[in-house]
Amino acid sequence: MSGFFGAALREDCIFDIFYGTDYHSHLGTRRAGLAVYDRVNGFERSIHNIENAPFRTKFSSDFSQMKGHMGIGCISDYEPQPLFIRSHHGSFAITTVGKINNAAQLAEEIISKGTHFFEMTSGEINPTELVAAIINQKENFIDGIKYALDVIDGSLSMLILTPVGIYAARDKYGKTPVVIGKKSDGGGFCACFESFAYLNLGYTDYKELGAGEIVVFDADGVKNLVAPQNENKKICTFLWIYYGYPSSSYEGRSVEKVRYDCGKLLAKRDDVKPDIVTGIPDSGIAHAIGYSTESGIPYARPFIKYTPTWPRSFMPPTQTKRNLIAKMKLIPVHDLIENKSLLLIDDSIVRGTQLRETTEFLYSSGAKEVHIRVGCPPLLFGCRYLNFSRSSSEMELITRRVITRLEGKEPDAELLKLYANPESEQYNNMVEEIRKELHFTSLRYHRLDDMIEATGLPEENLCTYCWSGKKGTK
Repeated sequence: MSGFFGAALREDCIFDIFYGTDYHSHLGTRRAGLAVYDRVNGFERSIHNIENAPFRTKFSSDFSQMKGHMGIGCISDYEPQPLFIRSHHGSFAITTVGKINNAAQLAEEIISKGTHFFEMTSGEINPTELVAAIINQKENFIDGIKYALDVIDGSLSMLILTPVGIYAARDKYGKTPVVIGKKSDGGGFCACFESFAYLNLGYTDYKELGAGEIVVFDADGVKNLVAPQNENKKICTFLWIYYGYPSSSYEGRSVEKVRYDCGKLLAKRDDVKPDIVTGIPDSGIAHAIGYSTESGIPYARPFIKYTPTWPRSFMPPTQTKRNLIAKMKLIPVHDLIENKSLLLIDDSIVRGTQLRETTEFLYSSGAKEVHIRVGCPPLLFGCRYLNFSRSSSEMELITRRVITRLEGKEPDAELLKLYANPESEQYNNMVEEIRKELHFTSLRYHRLDDMIEATGLPEENLCTYCWSGKKGTK
C-alpha cells in the first residue's frame, strides 16, 4: 500500500506536507518522498529509505531546508516516489497509489514507440514512472490522466504537482479514497488518502472525490475537470477491516465504527463463553470492544503491543522478519492469562503464522483456552487491485493450502465458490482444518453478508474480491 498528501497554500506549505504525509505512515514503511514547488526556486524533491527509521526522523533536515507554496508527499511500501518528470507537458512531480496488473504490456507498447524506462533493483519498472509515461502519450494532462485511469488493469489514484496547480485523480472504480480539505482560514486546499491527516493542520472537509473524478486545485480554489462515475464505484472493503487507521473514514463511514459493528455481529452468531475478550492490536481492538459490548463478556488486554520502536509487522519485506517482529512486540500480562479462557479477535488470517505463534505464546503463558474470531471472511483470493500483500502465489494463503490438501488438487473457480459459502460442508471442513493446523480451541470467521451490513454501504459499491472472487469492476 501507499498513501499521499498534497497542499497548495498562499504561504509556505512544507509544514503541512511534512506532517500530512507523516500521518500516512501506517500505509507503508519502505520509501517516502516530498516534492515542492516554489515560485522563485522552482521544483525541489527528496526521497529516503525509511525501513530503518520513521518518516519524521529521515526527513527532519529536509523539513528545515525545503520551501514552496505547493507540494506533494508520499509514503510507499514499494517504489521510490514522487518522481520528477520533464515532458511535452512541462515539468511535474507525480505520486500514485494502486496496482498495475498489465504493467508489462503497457510498458512494451510505450517502448515500441521509441522511449525507455529505468529498471529498479528488482528488475521491474517503477509503476509511478510507467503512469507518467502513459499520461505523456496524450496532448494534455486531462486526457493523459483519463487515459491512464482507463487503460490500467488494477487500480490507480494520483497527485500531480505542476507550476500552476495540483491535479488529483481517484481510481475509476474508487478502490482507494482521495479527499479534499479546505484551510479554515481560507489559505488554501489539500488532497490526501486519509481524511484525518488534515484535521489537526487547520483544514475542514471540502469534498471526497468520486470514482474516476479528476480535479485541479491551487490556493484559491478547486476546479472539477472530469465528473465522477459513481455508478462504477467499488471501494476496497478491506480499508475498513484492516488498512485504515481507526480515525479514518471512507464514504462517510468511520473505520472504528465499522470494526465495532463487525464485532457486535460476530458476537450475535457466537455461543462460546470465555472469561475475557481481547483484540489483536491494533485493528482487532475495535472488533473486540464491539464483541464484548454485545456479548457482555469483559474486555481486557492480556497482552500489550510494545509500540515505541516496532513498526507494523506486515511491512518488512521478508516473512521471517514479519514473524519475528510480530512475536517480539507482544508483551504478556500473566495475571490476565493464567488459567483463563480467552477469545481473541484479529482482523484477518492471511498465512496464519503470526496468529499461531500468538496462540502458542498465550498457551505457554498459562492460558486454558484460546478461541479465535476473525473480523472478515476467509481470504480465498490474492488481491488484484491493491498491494496489501506481495505474495508471489495464492498458495501462500492458508485457505488455499488447506483446500488443496482437502481436495488433493488446486481448486478451480467453481470449487472455490463452495468454500466461500458459510453454509456449505466444504466451508466448515476448511475452517476446522485451519483450526487444527493453528492450534485454536475454536475458530469462526465473520460472514460476508454481516461484514457488508457493518459497512452500511450497498454491496454493489464494495469490492469483496479477496473473499468472494467477484471481480471488483463493473
